[in-house]
Amino acid sequence: MVNVDPIQSSAAPITRPAAAGPPVPGGADPGAAGLDALTLGRRIRDRRHRLGLTLDTLAAAVDRAPSQISMIENGKREPRLSMLRLIAAALDTTVDELLRTDAPTPRAALEIAVERAQRGPVFTALGLPRFRVGPGQPDDTLQTILTLHNEIERLHRERAATPEEARRANAQLRAEMRERDNYFPDLEAQALELLTAVGHSGGPVSHQVVADMAAHLGFSLHYVGDLPHSTRSVTDKRNGRIYLPTEQSTSRDSRSPILQAFASHLCGHSEPESYADFLRQRVETNYLTAAILLPQTDTLRLLNDAKAARRISLEDLRDAFSVSYETAAHRFTNLATARLGIPVHFMKVHESGTIIKAYENDDVQFPSDALGAVEGSTVCRSWTARTVFDVPDRFSPWYQYTDTPAGTFWCTSRIEKAKEGDYSVSVGVPFAHVNWFRGRETTNRAVSHCPDESCCRRAPDDLSGRWAGQAWPVARTPTSLLAALPTGTFPGVDPTEVYKFLEAHAPA
Repeated sequence: MVNVDPIQSSAAPITRPAAAGPPVPGGADPGAAGLDALTLGRRIRDRRHRLGLTLDTLAAAVDRAPSQISMIENGKREPRLSMLRLIAAALDTTVDELLRTDAPTPRAALEIAVERAQRGPVFTALGLPRFRVGPGQPDDTLQTILTLHNEIERLHRERAATPEEARRANAQLRAEMRERDNYFPDLEAQALELLTAVGHSGGPVSHQVVADMAAHLGFSLHYVGDLPHSTRSVTDKRNGRIYLPTEQSTSRDSRSPILQAFASHLCGHSEPESYADFLRQRVETNYLTAAILLPQTDTLRLLNDAKAARRISLEDLRDAFSVSYETAAHRFTNLATARLGIPVHFMKVHESGTIIKAYENDDVQFPSDALGAVEGSTVCRSWTARTVFDVPDRFSPWYQYTDTPAGTFWCTSRIEKAKEGDYSVSVGVPFAHVNWFRGRETTNRAVSHCPDESCCRRAPDDLSGRWAGQAWPVARTPTSLLAALPTGTFPGVDPTEVYKFLEAHAPA
């Protein structure tokens, strides 16, 4: 409810204060202050009807023409505060009551939504004529119009969610992660609180401990054979159930799907409204998952001991906490700069040379497009993330120094398999910080001149002369990077399949 200053100038327009804030001063822009003229008009009309007053009677009571009151009731004019006081008195109510933000009836809410739709960009773009919304239209008619409008608006939003938008969102998110050195203290605190709540005393986090966490948060685990193909897990928030597949991939950690399922709950995520929201939520979910699997205190103890011995190794970190190499690499980037003082970069690269994920705060120069996006770009053939694919020994870590225009960097890399092919996972540091790492004594060295096109992007002249225009390759790049951005609230997930699944598994 809005508190209106009784001594506010009678010439001042109606203003709405921000939530929990002071009243907006008289004379401020009513639109900027958030006045909903449509809702206000419907509340005035509803109150008038309840009292059995005609438009003419109310107009006479406030000494205005009926056409002026009609404009106010239809949300086409915002009354001054002095006028609103007169209207409130004539309707035997208060200004606060008229300024409430909820519609007075479901019918009024429907009319407001249709009126708002007519004033929006969809009607304008389609050149549709506006019509008067009144008691003559049945609810079904208005609801049909509104449903069609909302579907057209949704399709336009999804069309706007192009790969370009996704790349912008990736670039923005990576810049934010760089600014905070990829360290999130609030998520670290949440991980510690949950670990403490279930009595974890140190060391690797077992599957049972993860199950205890789910129970502590009010979730029960259910393993099923018909989990929707587009999902890793499905959470029934209504009944507190987490559904997981009965068959676990040998390459996946059985704990991660459980942690990722309730991590969104811990982070307070709501359905993402944009691809940027979706990316940010995924980063937070993955961060919290890693912070639980590799608790900060234990992980720092291991890394500080290794740093003192000048033997930091991602393989040791992986083995100590029974996680994947990629998870260990991600976790190292969380703590390397903020807690160990080591600038770092990370890359996940498909065997085609396409960058899938990347992060840096050590000034290494990733390839990027004009939008600053890295994902989908091709990494230099001389970088460790590419040369590792040519190494016959897939069991030992690959170390390499690379001289680049931005300086010399040392990297360690390893190959991991996935359904779309092999990927390299690489972590690197500037030459000045290599003395803390095992593998610094390597003699492997390469030179990269990228982004100079002569390094990787342009074929030698003799080859181009023979084959330009005569080759037609089929890309091996993952299809997820070639396709347009998947549609829907959760990209890549079929909501119908998920809802049918929940319907079938909901407790009686």
